[in-house]
Amino acid sequence: MKPSLPVRILIGLGAGIAWAVTSSTMGWSAFTLDWIAPFGDIFINLLKLIAIPLVLFSIISGVSGLGDVAKLGKTGLRMLLLYLSTTVIAISLGLVLVNVIKPGEWSDDAQRMRNRISYELWVQETASVDNPKDGLCLSCDPANSALVAEVVMARKSAPPDPALMGKVEQAKQVSGGPLQFLVDMVPSNIFLSFNNALMLQVIFFALFFGVVLLTLPAATATPVVTLVNSLNEVFMKMVELVMRAAPWFVFALMAGVVSRIAGDDPAAVLQLFKSLAGYSLTVILGLVLMVFVIYPTVMTLLMRRNVFARFLKAISPAQLLAFSTSSSAATLPATLECVEQNIGVSKSTASFVLPIGATVNMDGTSLYQAVAVIFLAQFHLVDLTIAQQLGVILTATLASIGAAAVPSAGLITLFIVLTGLGLDPAWIAIILPVDRILDMCRTVVNVTGDAVCCSIIAHGQGEKLFRGEEVEG
Repeated sequence: MKPSLPVRILIGLGAGIAWAVTSSTMGWSAFTLDWIAPFGDIFINLLKLIAIPLVLFSIISGVSGLGDVAKLGKTGLRMLLLYLSTTVIAISLGLVLVNVIKPGEWSDDAQRMRNRISYELWVQETASVDNPKDGLCLSCDPANSALVAEVVMARKSAPPDPALMGKVEQAKQVSGGPLQFLVDMVPSNIFLSFNNALMLQVIFFALFFGVVLLTLPAATATPVVTLVNSLNEVFMKMVELVMRAAPWFVFALMAGVVSRIAGDDPAAVLQLFKSLAGYSLTVILGLVLMVFVIYPTVMTLLMRRNVFARFLKAISPAQLLAFSTSSSAATLPATLECVEQNIGVSKSTASFVLPIGATVNMDGTSLYQAVAVIFLAQFHLVDLTIAQQLGVILTATLASIGAAAVPSAGLITLFIVLTGLGLDPAWIAIILPVDRILDMCRTVVNVTGDAVCCSIIAHGQGEKLFRGEEVEG
């Protein structure tokens, strides 16, 4: 009997990691990166190739399939409330965990003192920040004058990181007023939006197009709807064909990811986690609690029945793909397929809710931002007040929406949150070594959260989910 797709993807994932460790031990990392990893890049490119047109046609198909504007408004309101609620819960959970575990205090006290002095020097050099956030000035103490001189010399001799500067420039382009994300959402040229993969703009255009279709006479709208539905089916078929080869592609993808981190030293991966152990464990604990505690509780309360075990089985192919690709948008085709075929959500609901969720609903990323900001503050001996930490909720929520279409969205939005709090955005360099691995984990939560909200909305509209299965009451 042939194993199921989730099992085959899991085998491919495990085999890829095993191959990477073996090739690293044997000194074959260059071979892996030159001859195996490119197939993983091809896989992501294929998914991205499908994702943009699939988002466009699926949203238009979903909106037109809802039948009338009133139903669209009701579904849209439920969707936004759910997405906003789960995001706030995720950020709050992250804040609670990082304040209880205090991973930033696991470091050496002398190092944290140097970090604090460096932060105060940065404040003095930055016109937009008046004083350290907690009002203290350790560099003003004459007893610390030698340490201040040491830190000044270290800051002068440290060259700027080109990769970090690139992230800073991206974030500056995203930064703006509280409603900047609304401005960025409306495209001036939809073809440029397609070319640059600006998902928020593609979603806006698709929603606008679909709503206009609903207002046209049936004789005019029907041929367009038929064409859009047919194109949607074509791209869904593409998804099916690509997913048949997914286990092999995932093998190549994981082999490349681990080889890039480890090089010819397999101990490098463990060393990364040891250096940032408290931070990494806090993020992972929060993500696990979201998937296995928060989401089951929300589903049980709102759907009035326990279906989470069946839900996890149904969505597992998309979760494994999310872990491999680290991209909610690239995973979207698989998420749509799982939700429609395995859970039983109608095509119109899934096509409307999931593409928007893949862009604006980032529970895993939001939780990670909350943990990262407080961890970095603790690591630099900066004591943020409750009010300042609550400000993280608002800033991170708005930033997760505004930067959704930007590559490396998690790091970009973290830059925005740090800047909004008056902290040094260059601190993100500290967590970069483990970001790729944690990005894989938080993308799983992002995708799971989208599917949870979609299932709840479908249930609220009277759709029969998990058809043919007896559901526990």
